[in-house]
Parts: sequence; C-alpha cells; structure tokens
Amino acid sequence: LLIAGQSAKAQDLDISGFARSYEGVLFNTGDFGIVQQTLNLNFEKRGNNVAFKANPMVYLYDADSLHFNMRELYLDLYFDNFDIRIGKQQVVWGKADGVFITDIVSPLNLTEFLLPDFDEIRTGVIATKVNYYFGNSTLEAILIPVFTPTEKPPSSSIWYIQPDFPVTPSWDFSRETITPSLESSEVFLKYTALTSAIDFEFMGAYTWDDNPTLHVQKEFGVDPSTQQPILTGLNITPEHHRLAIGGGSFSTEIKGVILRGEAAYYNGKYFLTEDPLQPDGNIQKDYLHYLVGLDFNLGPVKVSSQFIQQTILDYDDNILNEKTENTMTVMARVDMFRETLHLDLFSYIGLTNEDALIRPKITYDFDDSFSILLGSNIFVGDEKGRFGQYGDNSMAYVKLKYNF
Repeated sequence: LLIAGQSAKAQDLDISGFARSYEGVLFNTGDFGIVQQTLNLNFEKRGNNVAFKANPMVYLYDADSLHFNMRELYLDLYFDNFDIRIGKQQVVWGKADGVFITDIVSPLNLTEFLLPDFDEIRTGVIATKVNYYFGNSTLEAILIPVFTPTEKPPSSSIWYIQPDFPVTPSWDFSRETITPSLESSEVFLKYTALTSAIDFEFMGAYTWDDNPTLHVQKEFGVDPSTQQPILTGLNITPEHHRLAIGGGSFSTEIKGVILRGEAAYYNGKYFLTEDPLQPDGNIQKDYLHYLVGLDFNLGPVKVSSQFIQQTILDYDDNILNEKTENTMTVMARVDMFRETLHLDLFSYIGLTNEDALIRPKITYDFDDSFSILLGSNIFVGDEKGRFGQYGDNSMAYVKLKYNF
C-alpha cells in the first residue's frame, strides 16, 4: 500500500476508499453469522479527454479466507457529444430502491441474500458502453461480450437453501457455460429524457437470464409390491436462456411528493411446472414486473414506499410459482444532532406469502471519516416465503467504517 501510494502520488492519481469491520450475531444461537473485514480502494485519474478507474476490493472472512474482487476497471474516452467506457464496470438503471426491474445490466451477488449495501450487491461486467447526448436526452448503448451469471451462496453458507427433490438428483453442468462470442453477446439500449415536468427512461435488452433454468429429466421404475410406476431418478441440467426485455421508468414531483414508476416486460422466461406433458419440467411464459413508489416528508422524517408486483401472463395452474407475487418496501430516515446521528428503517414486506425482512439501523458519524453503525436484520413470516425462509438467520450486527 505504501508503494502504491507513493506511485499514485507521483502519477497524480486520486485515491479514496474505506476500511470496514462488520460482525453479525444470530439471535437464535448467538453464533457469528457474519465476520467480515473489508478494504475498498478507488484509484482514479482524470484528464481532459481520458479518465481511468480501478476499484479493487478485498474481503477477509476469517483468518484464512481472503477474497479479492476487482469490482471495476475501466477507461473513459470523452468527445464533444458522446463518451465511451470500456472495461469492467457496474451499471445502475431504473428508479427503484432495493428492487431490480429494469436494473438488469449488472447481475447480482446474492451470497449474502439482499443484505449487502446496494452499491456492493451488483457485480461488475466486462462491457463497452456508449453514451450519446443531445439536448436534455441521452441514448445509452451497452455491449457485453462475456456473460456473468448471478452469484449464489455456496452450500456451506447460512444463506444456502437446499432444493427439495423427491429423490437425490444427478447433475449435468455441460450446458451451463456460455462461450464468449459476438453471437452470444448481450445488448442493452436506453433512452433518457430530463424535462422540467418529468424524468423518464425507455429501455430494451436482448440478454441471458442470469439464473439458469433447471431442465429435469425423470426416470421411472415399477414398485414390485404394487406394480405401479414410481420415480427412481432425476437428471437435472442447468442452462441459461435468452430473454428479450422492454420497459421503462419515470419520476415526477407533485406538490412536494415524488411519484416514481418502473416496469419491464420479460419475454421467454422458463418456469418449473408439474405438467406431465412438459418433458423437461419447464414451460415458457412471459411475465410483467412493475412498481409504483412515493417519496415524501413527514416533518423531519423522510419516507419512501413502493408497491411491487410480478405476474405471469397466460398462467398455467401447473406452474410452481404463484401467478402473482406482491411485495412492498417501506423506508424511513431521520437525521439528528446536526446530521451526525441517523435513524433508518428499510423493510421488504411480502404481501403474497405474508413474510418480511425488517432492517432498522442507527449510524453515528464521529467525524467526516469515521462512523459506527448498529443494526439488525429480522426475518419473519411464512417459512415458504422469500424472506420467511431465512427465519433462523435473524441477527444483530455492528459496522465500523473508516473513509479516506
């Protein structure tokens, strides 16, 4: 670090980042659910026509488990009315808070479910991004030659959910990898307009589903006692499939209240089904994912609420997913003592499955560089729900963070 710092000073690089200690204790056992030390570095160099950024990040999970991640590493080229970014980068789209509808360019790191900070949960992608500016509008085009899937927790993690199969399956991963090529590249387009009355975006994508479809082949035998057919084996082949997606988002102010909306239409998604006529246990359907949100103030309290719905079109009763899944988010924040003490609450509420993730926290800023955060992640509700399934993972945690 000393050598890098001296070299950076000689090259007139801007260096920033943070060091963080993060520990979480499970309520039900008292065990540590999270023990994480983090070093995040940003190296930036800006010129009139060229800029460079490198963002290495190191996680230390215990004395022997060191994880290095180059979150971003890219070059910017600036021209009169357009710019180009080439390299590993994170892309944020849409107007939603904590929900990913049109924000699909960068896949997610779900190794700790939805608990990481939202600026850390996205995975950088190797891409070329071009922004063209005209008037109050921007046209953005992204080409991703190397597919990056969602990162899931390993089987040793407390966030891993064991799939429920009637018999022990065999796995064939031969079709899960996508070979980089021009034909297999992902393409994203977005048009953005900023006006005095409303900000809005339209987007389209021809991409891969970040989560693989599990194609299931069943093997049957005969029960010798009843002479009836019984399931004797499952052969599962994960495979990523193409999706065509179109959507957009908007935000506007009405008498001090911010109204936000976002929606996307997904074409070609595969869903698991119990229909015996589907030989691989999947059926292809389109679905709609959208939200509406309000941001407003109640005295000193800043409040934000969102209603989110995901619905499968032309629904078949044999599909294992619910036809419609409804979720809400609620966020409230109060800043006190000259904005040195911050009280926050963010909650996901699963209306369909009657479960929730409740996340209160208190942050105290000792000065501009050092802060301490006390919080908790509370999972409640139906064990079959997206949040209720992690009921045993409710925890209290502390974060000490030094920014430089």
